[in-house]
Amino acid sequence: MPSTSGTTSGKLPFVVWVLAAGTFLMGTTEFVAAGLLPELSTDLGVSVSRAGLLITAFAIGMIIGAPTMAMATLRLPQRQTLILALSVFSLGHVVAALSTSFTVVLAARVVTALATGAFWSVGFVVATAASGPARATRATGVMIGGLTLANVVGVPIGSFAGQFVGWRGPFWALAALSALAAVFIGRFIPTQEQRTTVSLRAEFGALRQGRLWLALSAAMLIMGGVLASYSYVTPLLTDRAGIPAGAVPLVLIAFGVGALGGTTTGGRLGERWPMATTITAAAATALVLLLMIPLSTNAATATVLVFLMGLTGFTVNPVVTSLAMRFAGDAPTLTSALTTSAFNVGVAGGSWIAGTALDSSLGVTGPPLVGTVIAVLTLLPLIALAVRGTSGRSRIVAQRTAPAHALGDEPAQTPSRR
Repeated sequence: MPSTSGTTSGKLPFVVWVLAAGTFLMGTTEFVAAGLLPELSTDLGVSVSRAGLLITAFAIGMIIGAPTMAMATLRLPQRQTLILALSVFSLGHVVAALSTSFTVVLAARVVTALATGAFWSVGFVVATAASGPARATRATGVMIGGLTLANVVGVPIGSFAGQFVGWRGPFWALAALSALAAVFIGRFIPTQEQRTTVSLRAEFGALRQGRLWLALSAAMLIMGGVLASYSYVTPLLTDRAGIPAGAVPLVLIAFGVGALGGTTTGGRLGERWPMATTITAAAATALVLLLMIPLSTNAATATVLVFLMGLTGFTVNPVVTSLAMRFAGDAPTLTSALTTSAFNVGVAGGSWIAGTALDSSLGVTGPPLVGTVIAVLTLLPLIALAVRGTSGRSRIVAQRTAPAHALGDEPAQTPSRR
């Protein structure tokens, strides 16, 4: 098996892939509701717009819940936290699938969002610690890749299945798969852990670093720029590019494939050239979104641009996430949670501004214009971060370091200061 640190081999520890599977399930549940709104609306006896609150509730739960749950579970062993999060996640889907009340389903969505926040905040810490400093950015890319893959595979399959068996079918599947994931987490993360001191003061003290807030700002802005365009790309494709509504899912899959390629590229290139990778990718994202305005009148070019939007935009994500974890030093859990919140704030804010632009005289070109502006703004914190430098007395550590025998065959290594 790979080493715990991941520094003696080019391969990542298997635990990283197990955690990525968890992010895949949680990413699927976050976005699949959008494809099931008609079924949810009809079955629960509410309007489509009211059913859309199930999406909003999950996003708000993530924004608030990620840092809150990270602090609430800070003194729990990481293995226990991850298993508990997956168990609550599974139970939330069971409750939703059994209920006929919109209010109960809405509450279940909030609970599953809280569990998702806890899982992501701890999962990123475990993945980067198990991989070691040299592979931390790549491990982060794999974790985010699980979320991206959810858009490529999980969401389309869930939406397609929901049309035949109803929305409860995908919810039951997510409940079963997350329970299975909890079993795998219990197998590949050790019971006994070598624990270091857990300090709330250290966690909050890490927030005093200006570089950390620059990385979080970049995470928020790049997601806001991409999702401002992506949230309303369907009317752009149908009304402007002339793509049939039935073919739009294929274009969205192209976006997901591009996003998956972006997280992989960022995870690899960001290990050696973090600032060059992020600045180049952010500038390319702004250019792609700008080109969507004049070139989206053709189906072929619109499809290519949607693919490139995912490719360039998602290249930034694993790098800024890894940098934020590095800047957090010995207190990475709260920072990991805030990174999750930053992404979701970007999603919520970008899509809201884009929706306003869509209703203006700009029409379907409004969202990509908004996305262009936000993507350009991403360059500001990235350039400031490049000027300040990414090296220093920070390090990537786990607050509770797992013994090597459970994650790999070689002794665990404590990452050196960077």
